[in-house]
Amino acid sequence: MTPLGNPAEATPGPHPEEWWFDSFAIQSIVWPLTKGAGVTVAVLDTGVNADLPEFNGVVLPGADFNGTGTDGRRDVDPESGHGTGMASLIAAQGGGPSNWVGIAPEARILPVVDRESSPDTEARSIRYAVDHGAKVVSMSHADIATAYPGHCPPQVLDAVAYAAKKDAVLVAAAGNDGDGGNDPQYPAACPGVVAVGAYDHLGNPWQKTQRQDYVTVAGPGVDVGALGKDGRLYHHGYGSSQATALVAGAVALIRSKFPDESARRIVQRITATVTDVGPSGKDDQTGYGALSLRNALRASVPTTAPNPVYERLDKALAAQGKSPGAGTSTPVVSHKKGSSSLSTVLTFFGVFAIIILGIVIATVIKSRRRPPSPPAQGTFSSGYGQFPAYGPPNQGPPPAFGPPEPQEPPRDGSRPSFEPPDHGPPAGYGRSGGQ
Repeated sequence: MTPLGNPAEATPGPHPEEWWFDSFAIQSIVWPLTKGAGVTVAVLDTGVNADLPEFNGVVLPGADFNGTGTDGRRDVDPESGHGTGMASLIAAQGGGPSNWVGIAPEARILPVVDRESSPDTEARSIRYAVDHGAKVVSMSHADIATAYPGHCPPQVLDAVAYAAKKDAVLVAAAGNDGDGGNDPQYPAACPGVVAVGAYDHLGNPWQKTQRQDYVTVAGPGVDVGALGKDGRLYHHGYGSSQATALVAGAVALIRSKFPDESARRIVQRITATVTDVGPSGKDDQTGYGALSLRNALRASVPTTAPNPVYERLDKALAAQGKSPGAGTSTPVVSHKKGSSSLSTVLTFFGVFAIIILGIVIATVIKSRRRPPSPPAQGTFSSGYGQFPAYGPPNQGPPPAFGPPEPQEPPRDGSRPSFEPPDHGPPAGYGRSGGQ
């Protein structure tokens, strides 16, 4: 793949607020091994402002399933720019007014606008992403899934299976209502998706992260700022959205380091090398644990290690009579074999009934969505988490970045990593190289 930017330019170091660089050992261990070159990450969100200098040469032409007529390189979020923020966590280049840098600065971003979420839009967006070269798909959004069998709309499950066949890793936010209704959310609840919960800089689960058995891993999701579409930095964001973007960036780094490994193998590597956080062992907030880049990049993981994400997908497909990794270009309607005209007529009316039922369910689900809580004064709420803004948005050029506006008790010294330096891989999965 021909780089769009200048590969000879050195990557700037992280902004002082990017505490996850220490937790992930980005500069000391990860970047000497990989910076994400050769991997395209699709960001299914509100689009990305590709004109910001922090995205110089990073953002590819994408698609817009929101009906707003863009190619994804304009952020249609009416507020600060959720999609731009998530993309900045993955592949911002540093420099510009913000000096913000993503964890995978040599990866490329494929923006897909699907803010007006529905099962059909979600499925179309996933298919578009993997058909246009994305090997990682980042979905920092969630919607209530209680009305769907297995908590996954059938057309989304079919798209997930299609992505598995196309060798793409799907990463989605577990949800931000864990201390409230805690409803299961799709696409995170869908088999075959890496569902991401959120933790803070000490490894404690974020109180609002969803508590569901589908959670796979956790990522940094508290006190995580991001770049807005207006070029300003937004401080102290929180939510499984940010955690998802950072985990997607981490997956891009791992895929770049192991270009010959399949999506299944990459996810197996990730779940086998996590760092246990929260309650001991698998739990409903952080899943199998916090994704550990240093472990995933260096551990020797046997091919016999568990692979719970794809085991769920294979089981779901087997229940439909499909083989593992199966996927189709159009949703499949199952019916008994037969060549009679009566069978054809019944099949037609069956499909018609399913369409009508889907419309009714979508209407009910939309009516049940909880509106986001009103943002506190001085913050931006996207419905995915909040970002206190540094200065009023869209008021002159972005200011020089100043000290954060604390919303938590001040911490002494630098932000520590919850993971000890050069933490080795979990016992039983080989030894870590380079120690």
